[in-house]
Amino acid sequence: MSNQTMNPMTEAMYYVLLALHSPLHGYAIMEAINGISNGRVQLGPGTLYGILKRLQKNKFIQLENSDGWRKVYQITDKGREAVKLEYIRLTHMVRDGKILLEKDGQNGQ
Repeated sequence: MSNQTMNPMTEAMYYVLLALHSPLHGYAIMEAINGISNGRVQLGPGTLYGILKRLQKNKFIQLENSDGWRKVYQITDKGREAVKLEYIRLTHMVRDGKILLEKDGQNGQ
């Protein structure tokens, strides 16, 4: 998977993958995302379960176990690589913006 061929992730997908570095069930994923983002990102159950389904389809996460009611998910190696590439992509975007904005600031704009 190369950085050029991977579609950018949504913010919600990125945070779900970050949260799943430890196995979690749905409600715990929502709480973890809230904590990781300092309350900036909050997902409802409908959004979360749609994302979980898509991430499973892409093999970025797997079902760790299920007791019939509560499903516990975990990130896969493929998911770890995807979130790492997304982190790099986002870091480059911030760097590019910083360079331009600092240049604008130096020109008095």
